[in-house]
Amino acid sequence: MSDGKLAARQARGTLPVLPSVLADWRQYVIYAGFAVIFVFFSVTLADRGFLEPTNLLNIVRQTTMISVMAVAMTFVLCAGEIDLSVGAVAGLASVTTAMTIGAFGPLVGVLAGALTGIVVGLVNGLLTTAVGIPSFLVTLAMMGIARGSAMWVSNTAAIPIIQRDYNFAFGSGNVGPVPTLLLWMALFAVIGHVALRRTRFGRKVLATGGSEVAARYSGVDTQAIKLRVLLLSAFAAAIAGMLYAGRLHSGRFQLGEGDELSVIAAAVLGGTSLFGGRGTVIGSIIGALMIGLINNGLILMGLEYSQQLIARGIIIILAVAVGRSR
Repeated sequence: MSDGKLAARQARGTLPVLPSVLADWRQYVIYAGFAVIFVFFSVTLADRGFLEPTNLLNIVRQTTMISVMAVAMTFVLCAGEIDLSVGAVAGLASVTTAMTIGAFGPLVGVLAGALTGIVVGLVNGLLTTAVGIPSFLVTLAMMGIARGSAMWVSNTAAIPIIQRDYNFAFGSGNVGPVPTLLLWMALFAVIGHVALRRTRFGRKVLATGGSEVAARYSGVDTQAIKLRVLLLSAFAAAIAGMLYAGRLHSGRFQLGEGDELSVIAAAVLGGTSLFGGRGTVIGSIIGALMIGLINNGLILMGLEYSQQLIARGIIIILAVAVGRSR
């Protein structure tokens, strides 16, 4: 039956619309999966403190940096690009922030951390759009450059941060019972959701990833859009690095190592297509929280870090499979 005849029969009410309803429900798979995993660990780990408020807040604290980067990664993937350097940029930003705070104070330190992300984002974006190197290769190379730079300037040593105000605002503080990290996550979730769904920029990002040729013929400057999303991604990674530094009271080149895997998995699990044109910020946040739940549950079950890495890899494979079917 052709699509036209199918639509006609649905309009006349002679054909059930259940298949289309079920298709719409696919976008809610991430929420159902999150609920199932939460219930599973709640039952199996009830005697190990999984449901303790302290443990649940720790999941939020450990997940915030992934969530912040996943919000920006949603824009990158929606535009049909990818950024593999986010983890290394987070580590570099934590080091530059910590070193600058020690020399000039917290305000200049925050500016230095943000500038780190902006510079890296501009390099990634210009090499991708102006030179024409695929973002996969550009950001893969930048991963090594950023990690090596962080090791070089810090001499592979942790740079302590003793500024209480900075540590409070960027990771260690609580506003009443609410961790400041949760506020950062909420801030990025709201801004990212509104920007993707309610602004011209968000519509142009989705159009660029959906069909770059069609978007270009519609008047969208697709190269400028790609530059902006890669800039946004590196800037968000720098913010994540500063949050890491504030939470741990130090900048370290190891911070963010391997996070690019979790960030991409979170975005794809949340419904963002690896092939561009479709994505949801809220879904990416839920995907990040799901990964946090899984990591926390595996730790409480006594599994080793190597086994957690295997689980992350399986998550990405399943996420890509589900993404291709939607």
